[in-house]
Amino acid sequence: MSTSLLEKIKSREALIGVIGLGYVGLPLLIEFSDAGFPVVGFDIDSKKVGALLRGESYIRHIASDALQRVFTAADERAAAAATTDFSLTAECDALLICVPTPLTHHRDPDLTYVEATTASISPFLRKGQLICLESTTYPGTTEDVLIPILEKENDMKAGDDFFVAYSPEREDPNNSSFRTATIPKVVGGVNPASLEAARALYDCVICSTVPVSSCRAAEATKLMENIFRCINIALVNELKMVFTEMGIDVWEVIRAAGTKPFGFMPFYPGPGLGGHCIPIDPFYLTWKAKEYGVVTRFIELAGEINTAMPKYVIHRVMLALNDIGRSLKGCRVLLVGLAYKQNVDDDRESPAYVLWEELLQHGAEVDYHDPYCPVVRPSREYSRFAGTESKTWDDIQPGVYDVAIIATAHDGVDHDELAKRATLVIDTRGICNPAENVIRA
Repeated sequence: MSTSLLEKIKSREALIGVIGLGYVGLPLLIEFSDAGFPVVGFDIDSKKVGALLRGESYIRHIASDALQRVFTAADERAAAAATTDFSLTAECDALLICVPTPLTHHRDPDLTYVEATTASISPFLRKGQLICLESTTYPGTTEDVLIPILEKENDMKAGDDFFVAYSPEREDPNNSSFRTATIPKVVGGVNPASLEAARALYDCVICSTVPVSSCRAAEATKLMENIFRCINIALVNELKMVFTEMGIDVWEVIRAAGTKPFGFMPFYPGPGLGGHCIPIDPFYLTWKAKEYGVVTRFIELAGEINTAMPKYVIHRVMLALNDIGRSLKGCRVLLVGLAYKQNVDDDRESPAYVLWEELLQHGAEVDYHDPYCPVVRPSREYSRFAGTESKTWDDIQPGVYDVAIIATAHDGVDHDELAKRATLVIDTRGICNPAENVIRA
């Protein structure tokens, strides 16, 4: 059985199914297709499936011509497929699960998507398949959640009848230096045969694989990577608040410290954390640690600091307005940048939404400008904003907005010109040149 799958992988005949066609799954599918594998993408969103079959991209940094290359028969190779029909997973030799793992309102892990996906493929599981989870999660998820669902309705055992592995995604949307294929990939299996199968598969498309002893070790690796970033961002956020009181520009200090060729790694402050990793992943570990009677003080403190940053920004806005004899209530405020990071259209967990809600609670009138996010997409957390359209640059005329808050510093926005058009600019990214009406926060 193992030999059969390995031979299919080696000959590029293995059919690869990617479940979840978002910021992680879609680039992965493209890599496997470009490497010569037949591929099929699965998603519950029929609109995404339809767009892919038309060769239309719904992710800004993934070009439509790449999708047209993959999803249309531009050469003698059969075009890739995309579908909402999960019964077709039975035809796949390997299934790579790339679905969201958010938090509940109580900041507990929400494995709804992982559980639902696993339940959807379980009736069609067959011997010799490789199932690999890529979604970020706490140590033990693959073995304690995914495998029991797969084995429940099948007279098969993981590791013996089918292979199971965990390999965390390491996507960094719109990073010009790295893409899926050029980022080393950590891989862990439930047994040696599963690890061998997963490594053989990923070795075909990834520059190098990094084997670890278990799925739990691979799951922990992903959490360590993101917790490292979370803690260091919390540190510079705290230093920003301290240095501001001392009249010191934290961005200047970071630039100076960054000239040290060893022992220092620059991290940058902001209005809070965004994206689907850093604001969420640390809480997966703090939740799991309680099962072992361990209190993760350091991680929880970092989370508290980062979570409090939007309120700090609002406080700075109120102080700046107070200095010119104004109140936040009734002010026209422009949020500049809705995406969680520069030059992407990904607005998941963006702190800009928290700022938006805080401003409304204080009685401000709020608009936003983001060329990467022209319309607010529906979401569970911020459904009230869905459908709101970005103001154009022509809408941002002198005197229209009392305050402009730079939440995300896109390259395509002229932030210094913005400072000429708004009465006050609250710069949370250290992007503007010094000006009398620019306040760094």
